[in-house]
Amino acid sequence: MGTQDKRIDAYIAKSAEFARPILTYLREVVHEGCPEVQETIKWGFPNFDYKGIMCGLAAFKQHCAFGFWKGNLIFDAKENKSEDAMGQFGRITSLKGLPSKKVLIGYVKRARQLNDDGIKVARKVTPPSERKELKVPDYFMAAIRKNKKALATFEGFPYSKKKDYVEWVTEAKTEETREKRIQTSVEWMAEGKGRNWKYEKK
Repeated sequence: MGTQDKRIDAYIAKSAEFARPILTYLREVVHEGCPEVQETIKWGFPNFDYKGIMCGLAAFKQHCAFGFWKGNLIFDAKENKSEDAMGQFGRITSLKGLPSKKVLIGYVKRARQLNDDGIKVARKVTPPSERKELKVPDYFMAAIRKNKKALATFEGFPYSKKKDYVEWVTEAKTEETREKRIQTSVEWMAEGKGRNWKYEKK
């Protein structure tokens, strides 16, 4: 039999009102599709394990996300909305935005079968020689240079961690948001933290 984790109960309870029924419903769907599933929290989000990671949920201020670890083997290119949001279902704002329960359970069963069969997902690693040169905006670099600890951290970061911060700052919709993100970035880097430090394994 599967297990339920009280931390996920708490996660759902703390989520925005619109998100609670979505998270509760998807949780039930996962258990129905894979009765042996084990609940846990990973990277700060509810995750479901069955012979390895299978799928996970997340709630944000204005949308929810639901995704499968081996999604590329479950969804075709037309179905996959991973470019719109985390997971393969895009930005979920209501139950109406989801496929039917039968279809969802089918995805869960396919994910379960992949783990039963021990099928691994090949992770594409881009060689350093193929990476484009990261362009750090002058205004961002100027802010980082004002803090010696932040500068040392940024310069010591690998390409991927530098890119995380640069994209976060440059994708801000307003100047006010951008300034807040720059300030937060400098503070976090002064503490030696990466952009996604909250979700990194300790």
